[in-house]
Amino acid sequence: MLNVLRKIVQEVSAAPDLESVLDLTVRRIQRAMHTQVCSIYLLDTISQRYVLMATQGLNPESVGVVSLSPTEGVVGLVGQRAEPINLEDASVHPSYIYLQSTGEERYHAFLGVPIIHQGEVLGVLVVQQFERRRFDESEEAFLITVSAQLAGVIAHAEATGSIQPVGNHSGGGAPLPEDRRFSGVAGAPGVAVGQVFVATLPADLEGVPDKPARDIDLELEKFTTALEAVRNEIREVSRMLAQRLRSDEQALFDVYMRMLEDNALAGQVAERIRAGNWAQGALREVVDEHVRQFSSMEDPYLRERATDIRDLGRRVLSHLQENAGSGEVEFPDNTILVADDLSPTMLGLVPEDKLVGLVSVSGSGNSHAAILARSMGIPTAMGVVDLPFTRLEGRDMILDGYTGRVYVNPSEDLKNAFREILREEQMIAAGLETLKDLPAQTTDGYRMPLWVNTGLVSDVERSLERGAEGIGLYRTEIPFMTRDFFPSEQEQLKIYRRQLEAFAPRPVTMRTLDIGGDKSLPYFPIEEENPFLGWRGIRVTLDHPEIFLVQVRAMLRAAQGFNNLRIMLPMVTSMHEIEEASAQIDRAVRELQEEGLDVERPPVGIMVEVPAAVYLTRRFARKVDFISVGSNDLTQYLLAVDRNNPRVADLYAPYHPAVLKVLHFVAQEVRKEHKPVSICGEMASDPGGALLLMAMGYDVLSMNSNNLPKVKSAIRGTSLAKANALLQRVMRMDDADAIHQYLRASLKSMGLGNLTRPALPGRD
Repeated sequence: MLNVLRKIVQEVSAAPDLESVLDLTVRRIQRAMHTQVCSIYLLDTISQRYVLMATQGLNPESVGVVSLSPTEGVVGLVGQRAEPINLEDASVHPSYIYLQSTGEERYHAFLGVPIIHQGEVLGVLVVQQFERRRFDESEEAFLITVSAQLAGVIAHAEATGSIQPVGNHSGGGAPLPEDRRFSGVAGAPGVAVGQVFVATLPADLEGVPDKPARDIDLELEKFTTALEAVRNEIREVSRMLAQRLRSDEQALFDVYMRMLEDNALAGQVAERIRAGNWAQGALREVVDEHVRQFSSMEDPYLRERATDIRDLGRRVLSHLQENAGSGEVEFPDNTILVADDLSPTMLGLVPEDKLVGLVSVSGSGNSHAAILARSMGIPTAMGVVDLPFTRLEGRDMILDGYTGRVYVNPSEDLKNAFREILREEQMIAAGLETLKDLPAQTTDGYRMPLWVNTGLVSDVERSLERGAEGIGLYRTEIPFMTRDFFPSEQEQLKIYRRQLEAFAPRPVTMRTLDIGGDKSLPYFPIEEENPFLGWRGIRVTLDHPEIFLVQVRAMLRAAQGFNNLRIMLPMVTSMHEIEEASAQIDRAVRELQEEGLDVERPPVGIMVEVPAAVYLTRRFARKVDFISVGSNDLTQYLLAVDRNNPRVADLYAPYHPAVLKVLHFVAQEVRKEHKPVSICGEMASDPGGALLLMAMGYDVLSMNSNNLPKVKSAIRGTSLAKANALLQRVMRMDDADAIHQYLRASLKSMGLGNLTRPALPGRD
């Protein structure tokens, strides 16, 4: 059965359309299980009925015609219960309904399993037999396994538009319905209403969008020119290698040349261009079809031709992109830049006055592009994995950067609702500008220092413009991520000095290199099965003292004359790590002093980011100068939720009662040792969360600079006594959503309702 399952998965993945996927599946299952019938019913989202979409054994003329409501028949019961139903004789079951046109009256044994994707029932997979018998456990397990594989293919294909959704048999790509919503991960807060521009990487076939050809003759000419350039390349390579290759190896180049002939790839691409697609899109379509065909072949030699086709396609695309020219690009006034994998360099594609939002199909909220977007204040959604981005060029889109959701083909009502939110946000931002030089002080006189999280040079100016009083987290890994090799001590010195000088005499907290997890360096790859529980943070730098020492030396040298440096150690879990890191810092200080430099040992602290550190907080506080809580990672580890995984991102809850109890506990433990405790993370950036943290006893709140004015306004608009009362009430609550709603209601009652996240359509 395992080999059969593997074969089904391979063939389904290579199928060109939904009809082929379903037909192939029922035929393979019917043959593997030796049943008389295998059928698939899919839920039509428009009619809300289970439609017979494929069968092997029932009347083929009933496909697409026969349907059941979710409350009809045993099929409907499987969907209702969302669990398998295994019957010896379905005809005697109370839910049985006789469907005359199918011819199923001859069959008795029935096994139906739901097709479920992310908790949603997409359909029902059924097998039936003449004789009265119950299918055994192994057969049931096999069908459940196939169903799980099929669910992912159906859901992804319907979402991306690569195959037609249920209820559409018109042929060609089905248009996306109005207000179609896709979910990802919040990358940067804010909302945007605009038009899509799809960005592609050089020679990235998968990322090429469909665009109408403005001039078909011109597109054909471009394609012909690119084709001839590739032919010349192949001839030249063949000539250069002629003396070094055997005749059979040399024949490979002849194969490549034949693939480019008019009756194969080239002719089909030209047909697609004449049908109205631009050259790059037509090339992608044809190459994809050929790759699918070759990949599904039995013969290993022919299967390998898929790689050759893909290589040729990339070569032709590369020349098409070279010849495209920059003058053709026209950006809408409100551009939402969409990419398969958004990179920082892509942000420069769109003029600043036209870019209103960013969407990445892959990537996480901690990617370099997302960090840059937050710094620039551009609403961003990451990891929108099901987004059919190649079909969205020029489409209207709404982006909700608070939740990571995007809406394609939004209705006028939805666009108007989000435009109203935009107007409100702009008015609030204008009003908050007047707070820049005022302290974050409550109405009863309590002063709350507000610092910022930075990582880019561009962050400095924005932070100072918003009245930041210090840097609570400078991500030193950012300069490492933007290079092709480890920056030297001198290079690091220049980068760090810019931050220290700009903020002097305000404190600047520099976190030592924090890589691993979802932060990788292209020149220092860390490949692990579970990177978040692996080699990351302080573990990496202590294993590589040569990296750690160079970085610390650069920090110490950069701080000369300013004396505002604080060094912070990430991902600490043991006393040993603190002691070893402290010894390395002391060594760097001694070395520089011996070299005649006037440096002093700066305050050294640690980040509490993992549960182990929580319960050692007081012991750690005795060994260091300050404690800072990394609430994002701490929340992630406490809840066992990867906040960058769209499938579970909704479970990431900063206001989860367990998270609040831990944050309160840490603050109390540090204060017992009379050491300062700060926090940097999502919760400190939210006005309601900031009030809770202030009441818990945190000495400093550090946040993204864009959120600082709102947090300052919230603190200035209430008293410490009210914040304490708010905390006491919240700590008695036991539901994260209820806590969040209570905080919003409380802020409104204090007259601070304009500072809460807006009530966004489709979310609240």
